[in-house]
Amino acid sequence: MGYRLVIFDFDGTLADSADWFISMANDVARRFRFREISDDEVAMLRGRSSREVVAYMRVPAWKMPFIARHTRKLVSENTSKIPLFPESRALIRRLHEAGVVLALVSSNSEANVRRILGDDLADCITHYACGASMFGKTPKFRSVIRKADARHAQVLSIGDETRDIEAASRAGIDSGAVTWGYARPEILEAHRPTYLFTTMDDIARTVIGTG
Repeated sequence: MGYRLVIFDFDGTLADSADWFISMANDVARRFRFREISDDEVAMLRGRSSREVVAYMRVPAWKMPFIARHTRKLVSENTSKIPLFPESRALIRRLHEAGVVLALVSSNSEANVRRILGDDLADCITHYACGASMFGKTPKFRSVIRKADARHAQVLSIGDETRDIEAASRAGIDSGAVTWGYARPEILEAHRPTYLFTTMDDIARTVIGTG
């Protein structure tokens, strides 16, 4: 497809952080007074869209920035407990060495992301747009595209949640949804990403034509 710029989500896409986030979710819920969830509800919510998850947990929109800031602080204190997926390192290196410009857009902080990636991988990422935003990821996508001086047809966004697909669509770029993150494959597929990736080799084949 001739993709020149690939924009990655971080948590659930490159970093295997779902179990850690789930383990601390109810502590955060008690702190900010929104709905706690059981293990059965966690499994059920994986089949819901991002908007439906927020609505089910009864999180007021005005609390989201405060929750995000607190969560980033918790992550900074627990980066050693959040590993990359085993294949992430090889994928990032392969794309970087093939001349693909890489960007990372995440609600997590840049400092946390860099710490988990490690200096060698962090240097493979050209553009970072991190931190929570009331306006979601779409403005961040547009900013990264401008900085990379890329045409929209040359850009692929890759994430693990329905909101990643929606943000890419609003930005006018192709989307790839990965099945190893938080959301179930069927809910991702229902949101019609350009690609549904079941392995990281699928990403490499799509972007640079090799596994």
